[in-house]
Amino acid sequence: MTDHQPAFGKTPVAAHGAPGGRARPESGFWHRPEWMNLVADALVVVATVGLTYAVVKAVTRLPVFHLQELVVTSPLNRVTRAQLEYAATSSMQGNFFTVDLESARKAFENLPWVRHAQLRRRWPGVIEVSLEEHEAVAYWHSVDSGDTRLINNYGEMFDAASNADMPVFSGPTDAGVLMIEQRHHFDDLLKSTGLHVVALTLSGRHAWQIKLDNGMLMELGRDDDKAPLDARLTRFIAAWPQLQGRFDRKIVVADLRYPSGFAVRTTDNDQRKGVQ
Repeated sequence: MTDHQPAFGKTPVAAHGAPGGRARPESGFWHRPEWMNLVADALVVVATVGLTYAVVKAVTRLPVFHLQELVVTSPLNRVTRAQLEYAATSSMQGNFFTVDLESARKAFENLPWVRHAQLRRRWPGVIEVSLEEHEAVAYWHSVDSGDTRLINNYGEMFDAASNADMPVFSGPTDAGVLMIEQRHHFDDLLKSTGLHVVALTLSGRHAWQIKLDNGMLMELGRDDDKAPLDARLTRFIAAWPQLQGRFDRKIVVADLRYPSGFAVRTTDNDQRKGVQ
């Protein structure tokens, strides 16, 4: 090692201990004013929101905002005043702001004749209720359980008490709309006879059976391309005036499942066939 070489491992040190004589800038959160200002602003916003929420909650719970009135805006035919009062008192807790309208809606829709319910607030203390009632078109008799329900014009089943004069349906639970349509269709075809469908049955194999208001049971069977159901029923309707004059006893069963004719049974169990 010569005299012109510095001692091994030694480096010139500048002021403040920074190599090369340049000062190192201070670092860290407390030396960053822009960060501190950003956090301070965020804390102010959070505090303001929290305080506003607390004030709103406190104000909305004041007794001055209690519910004053329940107004039903739709005409009602089936739902009674007592049922409305029960649904309201059992579900509408709190004041004008805190009452749970969704819970109240479900309570009104649980009433026997209510299909849909809508509720809304009206300042200063009114809750408006609009109800859509079921329009029953038939009784639905379950062969499996023996229970009887009602079916509305949408093909939906519901539970309610009724003594209305309506037809009785029996069939698959998802066939409500189809049976409503078929009942009207059969009545249209039977119009010339003056008879009407009072009971309609659809089996699991899609075989139809109808009972008429004169007590006659008609076995229609399944619709078939080779022997369409409408064609078989129309053939029987065309022969109906002659059948009435031919038998002095009441026809209790008409079997239309034959491809080219039909069979009838009278009150004395006499069975005869008509073929065309």
